[in-house]
Amino acid sequence: PPHPLAWLEPHAAHRRAVGLRRELNPRAAADGMLDLAGNDYLGLSRDPRVVGGAVAAARAWGVGATGSRLVTGTTELHVALERELAAFCGLADGLVFSSGYAANLGVLTALSGAGALVVSDAANHASLVDACRLSRARVAVVPHNDAAAVDAVLAARREERALVVVESVDSVDGDTAPLRALHAVCRARGALLVVDEAHGLGVRGPGGRGLLAEVGLAGADDVVATVTLSKALGAQGGAVLGPAAVTAHLVDTARSFIFDTGLAPPAVGAALAALHVLKAERERPAAVLRNAAVLAAAAGVPAPPS
Repeated sequence: PPHPLAWLEPHAAHRRAVGLRRELNPRAAADGMLDLAGNDYLGLSRDPRVVGGAVAAARAWGVGATGSRLVTGTTELHVALERELAAFCGLADGLVFSSGYAANLGVLTALSGAGALVVSDAANHASLVDACRLSRARVAVVPHNDAAAVDAVLAARREERALVVVESVDSVDGDTAPLRALHAVCRARGALLVVDEAHGLGVRGPGGRGLLAEVGLAGADDVVATVTLSKALGAQGGAVLGPAAVTAHLVDTARSFIFDTGLAPPAVGAALAALHVLKAERERPAAVLRNAAVLAAAAGVPAPPS
């Protein structure tokens, strides 16, 4: 019989032929290059205060969480970050995951399930797409940023429970979701709005509090947000923010929370320190948008919305 991995080479050859072969390109610690490809939006990943937060956490708690959050993986630092991050973004409660990917998997699978409907924007990130696939719910994919299409799907549904999931700031195009219109549709149809603020935190809203805060929806009792700690905050990890009933439900049922090792303390310390910098230096988010407008003008493309 053929070797069980014999099929890999023909597939790799095909990807090479069509220009889809991916390669890893290690970077040096200090290469003197201006990074326009990364997602360290506020330049905090090397900020001495943020690095110091990571170092202090490592010295106090060690380099690993030592277990899942429900066993030994929750430190006082995790709890502090959850509280401060939720308060900063204007939501009631928070729950830290090991990555933004895990946060998206956890919230969608735990809040939907068989017999529910998930309405997903066509441009959603792969983590949201995978979460939809794992949810066991019926999934309806709607055109990008089309609130009318969302309304039509919700109006025709037979499921009792429904949620709508969208990125606040698109991860590729950088355009913003019509959150007010989507929320109005969700409220009228009895659906939960789940907003991925991965690219909104630290960039949009007053002081970088996110697009939900910018449009006045932070803290609404039918809105849940996910955020990443690895972009504007320059660290690692993710979180779900929303009503306390939601975070309590996730602790009980979200598999990517229950069965995953907790976020490493140095990442927690770094994210908390970055959040403190963001609170103290409110001009940083506006600077990101100004720089983006300058680059867009130089490239001759439309500037991102400000």
